[in-house]
Amino acid sequence: MKDLQIKVQNNNNGSVAISVDGMIDAYSYGQLEQIFNNLINQSIYNFEVDLANVDYLSSAGAGIFIGTLGLVQENKGSIKLINLRPKVQETFDLLGLTQFFNIA
Repeated sequence: MKDLQIKVQNNNNGSVAISVDGMIDAYSYGQLEQIFNNLINQSIYNFEVDLANVDYLSSAGAGIFIGTLGLVQENKGSIKLINLRPKVQETFDLLGLTQFFNIA
């Protein structure tokens, strides 16, 4: 099983780019949750998440995005998801989440 790799980079526009590589599932979602929590604790509320290298997203993994979206929206922030692979896009579609996220 491939470990989840997460890279965080500040963008010039005040948002943070997060690049994820691997599977976001019940075993690995905590890593991503911790990254989001640490950034939110630093009053960062705008995220661009690159999922180009995410092979699989479980419902537990999707739950991280749902919970984080609520927190950032309370602080007038946003989450933009980019480069979703078809299987990851399908998970968002099946869970009815595409209407809540800016997906590019």
